[in-house]
Amino acid sequence: MIQLLNHRHKEIADQLLAIQLPAYQIEAEIIQFNGIPRLNDTSQSLMSSDEIFLGYFEGLKLAGFISFTETTELIDICRLVVHPKYFRKGIASLLLTYLLSTKQSVQQIVVTTGAKNTPAIRLYERFGFSKTKDIEVEPNFFITQLNYR
Repeated sequence: MIQLLNHRHKEIADQLLAIQLPAYQIEAEIIQFNGIPRLNDTSQSLMSSDEIFLGYFEGLKLAGFISFTETTELIDICRLVVHPKYFRKGIASLLLTYLLSTKQSVQQIVVTTGAKNTPAIRLYERFGFSKTKDIEVEPNFFITQLNYR
C-alpha cells in the first residue's frame, strides 16, 4: 500500500531515516563515493524538508519511499529508496509507477543519481526516462540527470 507520509512528525522522520541510511550506504558502495549528501540527513533535516513523501508499506511496516518537489511544470524526484531487507520485491517500481500515474499533467519529471548507479539508471530507463547529462559534482565523481517526457 502506498500513502502520503507526514514527514514533519518525528516518528515518521525516524522511520524514513531508518530506510534511507542503509539504502544510501549500499548506493555509496555501488558508486564508490561516500559523499552522498543523503547519508548526512537527520530526522530533523527530514522533518524540515519541503519535499513530498510517499511511502510503501508491507503490512504495517514502511519498506520504501519516494520523495519529490513539485511545480505545475516540473517534478524533481529527490529520493527513491527501499530498505535493503525489501530489495528485489518491485517496491521501487511500484512507487515510481504510482508517482508517474498520478502526475500525468506535469510537463517534465527529472531525477539524478550517481553515474555509476547502473541499477537505478536501468530502473528509470525502463520507465521511459532518458539520460540528459552527466554533471561533475566532485573531482572525478559524476551524477547523471534523467528526464521523463
